[in-house]
Amino acid sequence: MFYNYLKITLRNLRKHPAYTFINIAGLAIGVACCMLIMLFVSYELSYDRWNTNAERIVRPVVEIKFGGAHMHLAVVGSTVGPDVQRDFPEVQANCRFRQYGSYLVKRDGDGQQNIREENIVTADSSFFEVFPVKLLEGDARKCLTQPNSMVLSKSRAEKYFGSTQLAMGSTLVLENEERRQVTGVFEDIPENTHFKIDFILAMNGNREVQEDSPLWATSNNFQTYLLLRPGTDKAAFESKFTAYSKKKVNETAQRIFGQDISKLEASGQYVHYTLQPISSIHLHSDRLVEFQANGSIQHVWIFSAIALFVLLIACINFMNLTTARSAHRSREIGVRKVLGSPRGALIRQFLGESLILSGIAVGLAVILAALAMPWFAELTSRPVHMPWSSPVFWLAIVTGIGLVGLLAGIYPAFFLSAFEPVKTLKGEQGNRAGGGRLRSALVVFQFSTAIALIIATGLVYKQLNFIQQKKLGFQKEQVLILEDAYALGDATQAFKNEVQKFPAVESATYSSYLPVPSSRSDQTYSKIREFREDQSVNMQNWRVDQDYLKTIGLELVAGRFFDPEKFASDSSAIVLNETAARLFGFADQPIGGKVYSHIGQADGQTRPENFNELTVIGVVKDFHFSSLRNNIGALSLHLGRSTGLLSIRYRATDTKQLIADLEEQWKKTAPGQPFRYSFMDESFAQTYATEQRIGKIAGIFGLLAILVSCLGLFGLATYTAERRTKEIGIRRVLGATTSGIVGLLSKDFLKLVFIALLVATPLAWYFMNNWLENFAYRTEIQWWVFALAGILAVVIAFLTVSFQSIKAALTNPVDSLRSE
Repeated sequence: MFYNYLKITLRNLRKHPAYTFINIAGLAIGVACCMLIMLFVSYELSYDRWNTNAERIVRPVVEIKFGGAHMHLAVVGSTVGPDVQRDFPEVQANCRFRQYGSYLVKRDGDGQQNIREENIVTADSSFFEVFPVKLLEGDARKCLTQPNSMVLSKSRAEKYFGSTQLAMGSTLVLENEERRQVTGVFEDIPENTHFKIDFILAMNGNREVQEDSPLWATSNNFQTYLLLRPGTDKAAFESKFTAYSKKKVNETAQRIFGQDISKLEASGQYVHYTLQPISSIHLHSDRLVEFQANGSIQHVWIFSAIALFVLLIACINFMNLTTARSAHRSREIGVRKVLGSPRGALIRQFLGESLILSGIAVGLAVILAALAMPWFAELTSRPVHMPWSSPVFWLAIVTGIGLVGLLAGIYPAFFLSAFEPVKTLKGEQGNRAGGGRLRSALVVFQFSTAIALIIATGLVYKQLNFIQQKKLGFQKEQVLILEDAYALGDATQAFKNEVQKFPAVESATYSSYLPVPSSRSDQTYSKIREFREDQSVNMQNWRVDQDYLKTIGLELVAGRFFDPEKFASDSSAIVLNETAARLFGFADQPIGGKVYSHIGQADGQTRPENFNELTVIGVVKDFHFSSLRNNIGALSLHLGRSTGLLSIRYRATDTKQLIADLEEQWKKTAPGQPFRYSFMDESFAQTYATEQRIGKIAGIFGLLAILVSCLGLFGLATYTAERRTKEIGIRRVLGATTSGIVGLLSKDFLKLVFIALLVATPLAWYFMNNWLENFAYRTEIQWWVFALAGILAVVIAFLTVSFQSIKAALTNPVDSLRSE
């Protein structure tokens, strides 16, 4: 019987090649899209799951609202981990990470050129106890106990020394002066980890830890992880930790402010500590000072929904075409029923046909997904790949064939098998073209989904364009940034002087920070020589030189900028942005105002003599120094030696020649040091790389959804034209024009597309309005975006339907009537 069903199925597929192609192509595209997106989703959900201790590791994090600043930090003070382990028997171990940015690295003693390395942390000796990373060389208990020791990943050991064995006992030089002995080599940490580490420096002997205040919330620089003992009740521990952290914060408030934390909280200012499971960091954490830009559970849900909808659209095509072709198979069904075929046998036959088509489509989808995988991995910025060796993958493929076959075929199977034999043999029931209303509803669903995706894409790109066009308060164009300027050593000023002589260079400036993605340094300042909640402001603290204003293109709204040659007192001066001046109450007369910064003491005391006095000499217009997702915060600029970055404003000229000249001058001044540069506008754009990816993915899969929908629409139009062949012939004989026939055959389908637009518009507006609320500065949702998406869908649908309509209208009416 199965062989008989298979022969009938293959015969039907060969007999109707257009129907076969549309069904298989639509299903293959839908399944391929779904497969690609679900591989991405699976990768995102896999972060930190390789860690066998993942269920027992939590990370203390802190939310601070104080002095006009509201921060969600992924870092805490250096004392938090040791304090918690000391006072809670539930904690087996703690491990602290400290990131100091990238390092220049080279082998000791062989004259090798420095290499810039990014993934370097300083960590406690408990690292290999908390994180089950395999140590290939060295002793896990001892390798990070000695000062000036370090461990390397396998890839870095082979990069610098050729093998893991040769790396052991060797020395690397960091930043041209710090020597570290390699005491261990570990297996490369998997890519699906929320941190990327290739070098681990021993925390033992770290000066920052030695000098850090014992008070909680006064300094926050350390990623800290707690390994709980097996069997620990996490909820109970978290409750105890919350109470413990409140006690610690209260000690800080009493020591610094001389009052309980409850009085600070009454004024709306607070410090809240919580615990974050390590497995939730990648998708549920977007805090300041994360190791890297994390993913988003929102994006996972969005992409999963896109995958599901594209697959449903493809399955809807199959259902619509199969039920629409019922007239072609009604007599076959009638004959089978007259000859005694039970309905169950017919259902099995039609489901079998669906499963065979599904198997062919899924097989083709696997090929399409494999071909598209390199492009998709680049698009998503994730190392996703086809898991050919995974049994789970092949089980999912087999399951997918069954699910897609059932989803696409179950309705047509029950619909067709319900035909009454007498009516079908008379040609009555098949001519209904079955389930017209349901088919119309499904077409509306298809186009509603596709139009909504197109609208979403348009609004994402509108927001990105708004960001690019918005006046940021500084001039990001034509600014080249030289990184690692401190590698110039004592020649930093000489190098800057030489660069400023270049004809293409307008100005140059050294600074610690720029208004592009980077880490930040914040500090609390006060209007008096003590910390009080109503007198303190927490703000960014940037060290700059006298050329920063004109090079970056900031606007001075009051006072003056730094000029140490004329004003020796500028070493104790400060320039504020408008927000900081307003928070200090200096809005009317800021110039000459006094602010005070605290000199940290080991005992945490804030005596009046421990405050530095600074004089406000200028106010710059507010500019966006962080993402447009956030409001502009308080910022202070200080005159000081900071040679991390050299920013160069240049005239519109031969940029390649300028870079070549800068590299030549760099090599003369700092031989053996890597020459690295970037452009400020490109660095700024990287802030919104996630939004750009979302826009591209939604746009591409939105177009694919429309393509699959149009394949189904083309098939429906084809069978509509076939069913109305006699009617078209009569109309032509009676004088109907080609355009009239095209309009007749197209209007019903276009009506469905218009209904789809009406359905998609409010849904797209609701979801995109919610998405835009993530930005403090956002574009307006305007009507023309919806109109443009609707016009695009209508035009594509009309071209799809009209092709078949014109073909039917141009058919000789004699041939049409003869065929009937």
